[in-house]
Amino acid sequence: MFLKKLLVTGGCGFIGCNFVRQMLSAHNDLEIVNLDKLTYAGRLENLKDVEKNPRYKFVKGDICNAIDVENAMKDCDSVVNFAAESHVDRSIQDSASFIKTNFFGVQVLLEQAKKQGVEKFIQIGTDEVYGSVEKGSSTEKDAIKPRNPYSAAKAGGDLLALSYFNTYNMPVCVTRSSNNFGKFQFPEKMIPLFLTNLIEGKKVPVYGDGKNIRDWLYVLDNCNAIDLVLRKGNVGEIYNIGGGNEVKNIELTKMILKELGLKDDMIQFVEDRKGHDKRYSLSSKKIEKELGWKPKTEFKKALHETIEWYKNNENWWKTLKN
Repeated sequence: MFLKKLLVTGGCGFIGCNFVRQMLSAHNDLEIVNLDKLTYAGRLENLKDVEKNPRYKFVKGDICNAIDVENAMKDCDSVVNFAAESHVDRSIQDSASFIKTNFFGVQVLLEQAKKQGVEKFIQIGTDEVYGSVEKGSSTEKDAIKPRNPYSAAKAGGDLLALSYFNTYNMPVCVTRSSNNFGKFQFPEKMIPLFLTNLIEGKKVPVYGDGKNIRDWLYVLDNCNAIDLVLRKGNVGEIYNIGGGNEVKNIELTKMILKELGLKDDMIQFVEDRKGHDKRYSLSSKKIEKELGWKPKTEFKKALHETIEWYKNNENWWKTLKN
Protein backbone atom coordinates (compact mmCIF):
# COMPACT_ATOMS: atom_id res chain seq x y z
CA MET A 1 0.00 0.00 0.00
CA PHE A 2 1.30 3.45 -0.96
CA LEU A 3 0.64 6.09 1.71
CA LYS A 4 0.21 9.75 0.82
CA LYS A 5 -1.61 11.37 3.71
CA LEU A 6 -2.21 9.79 7.10
CA LEU A 7 -4.50 10.84 9.94
CA VAL A 8 -3.05 9.94 13.34
CA THR A 9 -5.38 10.45 16.29
CA GLY A 10 -3.87 10.92 19.73
CA GLY A 11 -0.52 11.76 18.16
CA CYS A 12 0.57 13.91 21.09
CA GLY A 13 0.38 10.98 23.49
CA PHE A 14 3.12 8.49 24.31
CA ILE A 15 2.92 5.90 21.53
CA GLY A 16 1.36 8.36 19.09
CA CYS A 17 4.19 10.91 19.25
CA ASN A 18 6.81 8.20 18.79
CA PHE A 19 4.85 6.87 15.80
CA VAL A 20 4.47 10.29 14.17
CA ARG A 21 8.18 11.03 14.53
CA GLN A 22 9.17 7.62 13.21
CA MET A 23 6.79 7.74 10.21
CA LEU A 24 7.98 11.20 9.14
CA SER A 25 11.54 9.94 9.29
CA ALA A 26 10.91 6.64 7.49
CA HIS A 27 8.65 7.91 4.68
CA ASN A 28 9.93 11.06 2.97
CA ASP A 29 6.79 11.66 0.91
CA LEU A 30 4.22 11.04 3.66
CA GLU A 31 2.03 13.82 5.08
CA ILE A 32 0.65 13.41 8.61
CA VAL A 33 -2.31 15.13 10.22
CA ASN A 34 -2.31 14.76 14.00
CA LEU A 35 -5.73 15.12 15.66
CA ASP A 36 -5.39 15.37 19.43
CA LYS A 37 -7.62 16.70 22.19
CA LEU A 38 -4.58 17.53 24.37
CA THR A 39 -5.85 15.90 27.54
CA TYR A 40 -3.51 15.62 30.53
CA ALA A 41 -1.44 12.91 28.75
CA GLY A 42 -1.25 14.61 25.34
CA ARG A 43 1.36 17.35 25.02
CA LEU A 44 2.44 19.53 22.10
CA GLU A 45 5.96 19.45 23.56
CA ASN A 46 6.17 15.76 22.64
CA LEU A 47 6.47 16.73 18.97
CA LYS A 48 8.22 20.07 19.23
CA ASP A 49 11.04 18.79 17.00
CA VAL A 50 8.68 18.18 14.05
CA GLU A 51 6.16 20.99 14.47
CA LYS A 52 7.74 23.02 11.63
CA ASN A 53 7.99 20.06 9.27
CA PRO A 54 5.94 20.98 6.14
CA ARG A 55 4.65 17.41 6.00
CA TYR A 56 3.20 17.60 9.52
CA LYS A 57 0.01 19.34 10.65
CA PHE A 58 -1.47 19.48 14.15
CA VAL A 59 -5.22 19.85 14.65
CA LYS A 60 -6.70 20.24 18.11
CA GLY A 61 -9.92 18.28 18.31
CA ASP A 62 -11.86 15.42 19.88
CA ILE A 63 -12.49 12.06 18.18
CA CYS A 64 -15.95 12.13 19.79
CA ASN A 65 -16.79 15.27 17.81
CA ALA A 66 -17.94 14.40 14.28
CA ILE A 67 -17.11 17.83 12.85
CA ASP A 68 -13.58 17.76 14.27
CA VAL A 69 -13.06 14.31 12.78
CA GLU A 70 -14.57 15.19 9.40
CA ASN A 71 -12.30 18.22 8.98
CA ALA A 72 -9.14 16.47 10.15
CA MET A 73 -9.73 13.37 8.00
CA LYS A 74 -10.33 15.27 4.76
CA ASP A 75 -8.13 13.94 1.92
CA CYS A 76 -6.42 11.39 4.23
CA ASP A 77 -6.10 7.95 2.68
CA SER A 78 -5.51 6.13 5.99
CA VAL A 79 -6.21 6.45 9.73
CA VAL A 80 -4.33 5.14 12.77
CA ASN A 81 -6.32 5.56 15.98
CA PHE A 82 -4.15 5.92 19.08
CA ALA A 83 -6.59 8.25 20.85
CA ALA A 84 -7.70 6.60 24.07
CA GLU A 85 -7.98 6.87 27.80
CA SER A 86 -5.45 4.27 28.89
CA HIS A 87 -4.73 4.22 32.63
CA VAL A 88 -6.40 1.29 34.41
CA ASP A 89 -6.38 2.95 37.84
CA ARG A 90 -8.23 5.98 36.47
CA SER A 91 -10.82 3.71 34.79
CA ILE A 92 -11.51 2.01 38.12
CA GLN A 93 -12.12 5.39 39.77
CA ASP A 94 -14.32 6.75 36.94
CA SER A 95 -15.13 4.73 33.83
CA ALA A 96 -17.31 7.26 31.96
CA SER A 97 -14.56 8.99 29.96
CA PHE A 98 -13.10 5.60 29.02
CA ILE A 99 -16.38 4.38 27.56
CA LYS A 100 -16.86 7.65 25.69
CA THR A 101 -13.41 7.89 24.10
CA ASN A 102 -12.50 4.22 23.69
CA PHE A 103 -15.86 3.12 22.28
CA PHE A 104 -18.00 6.04 21.11
CA GLY A 105 -14.95 7.87 19.75
CA VAL A 106 -14.06 4.83 17.66
CA GLN A 107 -17.60 4.81 16.23
CA VAL A 108 -17.30 8.47 15.20
CA LEU A 109 -13.98 7.76 13.47
CA LEU A 110 -15.30 4.67 11.69
CA GLU A 111 -18.39 6.45 10.42
CA GLN A 112 -16.36 9.28 8.96
CA ALA A 113 -13.78 6.88 7.50
CA LYS A 114 -16.63 5.02 5.81
CA LYS A 115 -18.04 8.24 4.38
CA GLN A 116 -14.66 9.45 3.13
CA GLY A 117 -13.61 6.08 1.75
CA VAL A 118 -10.28 5.71 3.54
CA GLU A 119 -8.04 2.93 2.24
CA LYS A 120 -6.92 1.58 5.64
CA PHE A 121 -8.08 2.04 9.23
CA ILE A 122 -5.86 0.79 12.06
CA GLN A 123 -7.46 0.45 15.48
CA ILE A 124 -4.80 0.37 18.19
CA GLY A 125 -5.73 -2.15 20.86
CA THR A 126 -4.13 -3.74 23.91
CA ASP A 127 -3.20 -7.19 25.23
CA GLU A 128 -5.37 -6.47 28.27
CA VAL A 129 -8.53 -7.38 26.34
CA TYR A 130 -7.53 -11.06 26.64
CA GLY A 131 -7.67 -10.84 30.42
CA SER A 132 -5.39 -12.65 32.81
CA VAL A 133 -3.52 -15.54 31.18
CA GLU A 134 -2.52 -18.42 33.47
CA LYS A 135 -0.67 -20.57 30.94
CA GLY A 136 0.59 -20.17 27.39
CA SER A 137 0.18 -16.98 25.34
CA SER A 138 -2.86 -15.26 23.85
CA THR A 139 -3.39 -15.64 20.11
CA GLU A 140 -5.59 -13.53 17.86
CA LYS A 141 -8.20 -16.31 17.82
CA ASP A 142 -8.59 -16.43 21.60
CA ALA A 143 -11.76 -15.15 23.23
CA ILE A 144 -11.48 -11.73 24.82
CA LYS A 145 -12.11 -11.53 28.56
CA PRO A 146 -11.49 -7.95 29.74
CA ARG A 147 -11.52 -7.56 33.51
CA ASN A 148 -11.50 -3.80 34.13
CA PRO A 149 -13.35 -0.81 32.64
CA TYR A 150 -10.34 0.27 30.56
CA SER A 151 -9.83 -3.07 28.83
CA ALA A 152 -13.59 -3.57 28.43
CA ALA A 153 -13.89 -0.22 26.64
CA LYS A 154 -10.88 -1.07 24.43
CA ALA A 155 -12.37 -4.47 23.62
CA GLY A 156 -15.59 -2.72 22.58
CA GLY A 157 -13.65 -0.44 20.24
CA ASP A 158 -11.87 -3.41 18.67
CA LEU A 159 -15.11 -5.30 18.10
CA LEU A 160 -16.79 -2.25 16.64
CA ALA A 161 -13.93 -1.73 14.20
CA LEU A 162 -14.04 -5.36 13.10
CA SER A 163 -17.82 -5.15 12.73
CA TYR A 164 -17.35 -2.33 10.18
CA PHE A 165 -15.15 -4.67 8.16
CA ASN A 166 -17.78 -7.42 8.23
CA THR A 167 -20.79 -5.16 7.74
CA TYR A 168 -19.48 -2.46 5.40
CA ASN A 169 -16.33 -4.09 4.01
CA MET A 170 -14.26 -1.31 5.56
CA PRO A 171 -10.49 -1.98 5.33
CA VAL A 172 -9.87 -2.32 9.06
CA CYS A 173 -7.00 -3.92 11.01
CA VAL A 174 -6.61 -4.19 14.78
CA THR A 175 -3.25 -4.31 16.57
CA ARG A 176 -2.91 -5.46 20.17
CA SER A 177 0.42 -4.81 21.84
CA SER A 178 1.88 -5.69 25.20
CA ASN A 179 3.04 -3.06 27.74
CA ASN A 180 4.94 -0.31 25.92
CA PHE A 181 7.78 1.67 27.46
CA GLY A 182 10.19 4.35 26.25
CA LYS A 183 10.59 8.11 25.89
CA PHE A 184 7.71 10.54 26.46
CA GLN A 185 5.54 8.17 28.53
CA PHE A 186 3.37 10.03 31.02
CA PRO A 187 4.65 9.43 34.59
CA GLU A 188 1.58 7.58 35.82
CA LYS A 189 2.52 4.27 34.18
CA MET A 190 4.83 1.90 36.03
CA ILE A 191 8.26 2.49 34.49
CA PRO A 192 8.16 6.31 34.25
CA LEU A 193 6.40 6.62 37.63
CA PHE A 194 9.02 4.49 39.34
CA LEU A 195 11.89 6.23 37.55
CA THR A 196 10.74 9.74 38.35
CA ASN A 197 9.91 8.82 41.96
CA LEU A 198 13.40 7.42 42.48
CA ILE A 199 15.08 10.40 40.81
CA GLU A 200 13.17 12.60 43.28
CA GLY A 201 14.24 10.40 46.20
CA LYS A 202 10.76 8.93 46.71
CA LYS A 203 9.87 5.27 47.22
CA VAL A 204 8.09 3.25 44.53
CA PRO A 205 4.61 1.75 45.15
CA VAL A 206 4.51 -1.94 44.20
CA TYR A 207 1.04 -3.48 44.10
CA GLY A 208 0.38 -6.57 46.26
CA ASP A 209 3.27 -9.01 46.35
CA GLY A 210 4.78 -7.69 43.11
CA LYS A 211 4.46 -11.04 41.36
CA ASN A 212 2.11 -9.90 38.60
CA ILE A 213 3.70 -10.53 35.21
CA ARG A 214 3.77 -8.20 32.22
CA ASP A 215 5.34 -8.53 28.77
CA TRP A 216 7.35 -5.41 27.92
CA LEU A 217 7.67 -3.96 24.42
CA TYR A 218 9.91 -1.03 23.44
CA VAL A 219 7.69 1.64 21.92
CA LEU A 220 9.76 2.05 18.73
CA ASP A 221 9.45 -1.68 18.02
CA ASN A 222 5.68 -1.31 18.35
CA CYS A 223 5.75 1.66 15.95
CA ASN A 224 7.61 -0.46 13.39
CA ALA A 225 4.99 -3.18 13.70
CA ILE A 226 2.10 -0.73 13.28
CA ASP A 227 3.78 0.72 10.19
CA LEU A 228 3.98 -2.78 8.70
CA VAL A 229 0.33 -3.54 9.49
CA LEU A 230 -0.68 -0.21 7.95
CA ARG A 231 1.17 -0.89 4.70
CA LYS A 232 0.97 -4.66 4.39
CA GLY A 233 -1.52 -6.06 6.91
CA ASN A 234 -4.50 -8.03 5.63
CA VAL A 235 -7.78 -6.19 6.23
CA GLY A 236 -10.20 -7.67 8.73
CA GLU A 237 -7.32 -9.15 10.72
CA ILE A 238 -6.01 -8.75 14.26
CA TYR A 239 -2.25 -8.65 14.85
CA ASN A 240 -0.71 -9.25 18.28
CA ILE A 241 2.52 -7.34 18.94
CA GLY A 242 4.44 -8.77 21.89
CA GLY A 243 7.87 -7.89 23.21
CA GLY A 244 8.72 -11.38 24.42
CA ASN A 245 9.97 -9.93 27.72
CA GLU A 246 7.78 -11.33 30.50
CA VAL A 247 8.93 -9.98 33.86
CA LYS A 248 7.39 -9.94 37.33
CA ASN A 249 6.71 -6.41 38.56
CA ILE A 250 9.02 -6.88 41.54
CA GLU A 251 11.83 -8.09 39.27
CA LEU A 252 11.45 -5.09 36.98
CA THR A 253 11.46 -2.80 40.02
CA LYS A 254 14.76 -4.29 41.19
CA MET A 255 16.23 -3.91 37.68
CA ILE A 256 15.40 -0.19 37.78
CA LEU A 257 16.83 0.17 41.29
CA LYS A 258 20.06 -1.53 40.21
CA GLU A 259 20.40 0.78 37.19
CA LEU A 260 20.08 3.78 39.50
CA GLY A 261 22.44 2.36 42.13
CA LEU A 262 19.69 2.13 44.76
CA LYS A 263 18.67 -0.60 47.21
CA ASP A 264 15.46 -2.52 47.87
CA ASP A 265 14.55 -0.25 50.79
CA MET A 266 13.12 2.15 48.16
CA ILE A 267 10.29 -0.35 47.54
CA GLN A 268 6.97 0.26 49.27
CA PHE A 269 4.40 -2.51 48.91
CA VAL A 270 0.85 -1.13 48.68
CA GLU A 271 -2.67 -2.57 48.60
CA ASP A 272 -3.25 -4.49 45.40
CA ARG A 273 -5.23 -2.98 42.53
CA LYS A 274 -8.88 -4.07 42.34
CA GLY A 275 -9.28 -6.93 39.86
CA HIS A 276 -5.53 -6.94 39.20
CA ASP A 277 -4.76 -9.32 36.31
CA LYS A 278 -2.01 -11.75 37.24
CA ARG A 279 -0.31 -12.20 33.88
CA TYR A 280 -0.47 -10.95 30.30
CA SER A 281 1.26 -12.86 27.53
CA LEU A 282 0.98 -12.42 23.76
CA SER A 283 1.87 -14.73 20.92
CA SER A 284 3.35 -12.71 18.03
CA LYS A 285 3.70 -15.70 15.68
CA LYS A 286 1.10 -14.36 13.25
CA ILE A 287 2.76 -10.99 12.58
CA GLU A 288 6.16 -12.69 12.45
CA LYS A 289 4.98 -15.22 9.87
CA GLU A 290 2.78 -12.94 7.72
CA LEU A 291 4.68 -9.64 7.86
CA GLY A 292 8.17 -10.63 9.00
CA TRP A 293 8.13 -8.47 12.13
CA LYS A 294 10.17 -9.14 15.23
CA PRO A 295 11.21 -6.72 17.99
CA LYS A 296 14.69 -5.37 17.24
CA THR A 297 15.62 -3.81 20.55
CA GLU A 298 17.07 -5.89 23.39
CA PHE A 299 15.03 -5.31 26.55
CA LYS A 300 17.81 -4.34 28.96
CA LYS A 301 19.35 -1.97 26.40
CA ALA A 302 15.98 -0.28 25.78
CA LEU A 303 15.34 -0.03 29.52
CA HIS A 304 18.76 1.57 30.05
CA GLU A 305 18.11 4.11 27.26
CA THR A 306 14.70 4.91 28.75
CA ILE A 307 16.17 5.42 32.22
CA GLU A 308 18.85 7.73 30.80
CA TRP A 309 16.21 9.77 28.95
CA TYR A 310 14.18 10.38 32.11
CA LYS A 311 17.35 11.26 34.04
CA ASN A 312 18.30 13.81 31.37
CA ASN A 313 14.84 15.28 30.78
CA GLU A 314 13.57 16.30 34.20
CA ASN A 315 12.22 19.51 32.67
CA TRP A 316 9.78 17.38 30.64
CA TRP A 317 8.28 15.40 33.54
CA LYS A 318 8.72 17.63 36.61
CA THR A 319 5.80 19.90 35.77
CA LEU A 320 3.59 16.90 35.02
CA LYS A 321 4.16 15.37 38.43
CA ASN A 322 3.65 18.68 40.18
